[in-house]
Amino acid sequence: MEGVPEPHTGWTFLTNHARVLAAIADNRSARIRDIAAHCRLTERAVQKIISDLEQEGYLSHTREGRGNSYRIEPSKVLRHPAEAGLTVASLLSLLAQDEADRIRQPEPDAQGA
Repeated sequence: MEGVPEPHTGWTFLTNHARVLAAIADNRSARIRDIAAHCRLTERAVQKIISDLEQEGYLSHTREGRGNSYRIEPSKVLRHPAEAGLTVASLLSLLAQDEADRIRQPEPDAQGA
């Protein structure tokens, strides 16, 4: 898939739940297969994450034809006490801003110039 980084081992700054939520925010009717490819996760892992997010009220879906349309609850507060008061909307705005910046920045060539 074009523009998707290679798999990574070790720790990362974002959780898979944040990645899936951001992918859904980018495309509310994305298929699980596409979310999984974008996030470099298995389809089963994405299904479990979506289930987690729905159970906690961060996400809901409606069936549209053969697919789903997702709705994110932007005012829902993040779960960890260290992020007390921060909402899903604030998290997604940071991730969307970063994504927009990455799209605008030209890729360095193989020589690092």
